[in-house]
Amino acid sequence: MSKRLPPPDPVAVLRGHRASVMDVCFHPTRPLLFTGSADGELRIWDTVQHRTISSAWVHSAAHGIICVAASPLIGNNKILSQGRDGTVKYWDIEDGNLSRMPLVTIRTDSYHFCKLSLVKRPFTCPKPFEDDIHPEGPKYLAIAGQESSEVEIWDLNTAERFAKLPQNCSNGSSSHSTKGRGMCMAVQAFLPSESEGFLHVLTGYEDGTMVWWDMRHTSLPLTSVKFHLEPVITLSLDGSCKGGISGAADDKIVIYSLDHSLGSCVVQKEISLERPGIAGTSIRPDSKIAATAGWDHRVRIYNYRKGNALAILKYHRATCTAVSFSTDCRLMASSSEDTTVALWELYPPCTVT
Repeated sequence: MSKRLPPPDPVAVLRGHRASVMDVCFHPTRPLLFTGSADGELRIWDTVQHRTISSAWVHSAAHGIICVAASPLIGNNKILSQGRDGTVKYWDIEDGNLSRMPLVTIRTDSYHFCKLSLVKRPFTCPKPFEDDIHPEGPKYLAIAGQESSEVEIWDLNTAERFAKLPQNCSNGSSSHSTKGRGMCMAVQAFLPSESEGFLHVLTGYEDGTMVWWDMRHTSLPLTSVKFHLEPVITLSLDGSCKGGISGAADDKIVIYSLDHSLGSCVVQKEISLERPGIAGTSIRPDSKIAATAGWDHRVRIYNYRKGNALAILKYHRATCTAVSFSTDCRLMASSSEDTTVALWELYPPCTVT
């Protein structure tokens, strides 16, 4: 009988933040990592040399940062920061350093804990460290609205809101009210290959409901399901945009599939937790590994396709707030209220030589 190997230690621990690290994400193509903390500091790290390249306080210390996000769809050397001060700021990265002033500041007047979402599209492997990505057309983000039960879609090009979910009808009423579901707690925008270029949005609410929207029909969702008994806190989609994983304040994680032909969301597997509370989820771009950031200070690793547990990582000493995978699938980062960021090398992808 073979013995199970002990969980690995992080390959590096990034220290420098003075407050809880609330979010973490990788640069789409370069060996850079972005982190945002509760005192408003945004840091850029070199993931090869494990050092800080740039640091700036971009939101007030009283409100802090709740989300940092990067995507080729908004520009390869761009980063978004979201503060609890009701603003989203769009930054340029110059040689790894942050621009002195944001390119755009969006005043959403939304004061909440829901992290914004950039648009996810089906994953294709980029060329390593390719910087000549020039996105064209609208650059969208989805965010919980000024009315906390609604979701707003904003265009970074114009810094204007162009839609909300649910959208009011011509007579001023909405055929599908979300007020009874409580606050929007999680949101994920995506462009499935079946959508003919029209945006789709998944939202998670305070009552445990998940709702799937198609922007062609903004007054009524495709479907709504209730997999959780407590607020849905985090939603992630896999590389195909045909399924994902959800975490909530309850004691389970749900792996679900999206049937685009039927407009349905179906549970593939429920994973029970000994201790409740998941603050963040992420699925590796190759859709083989999923990770969760737990209130119990633990990062849990799962086989995404089968749903079985692979490892429990116990480095952090306080609530884990977020997890993120690098585009090349070789690194995972976890952030925590203990002010640290850990880098991990887990189940490296097979490479053809």
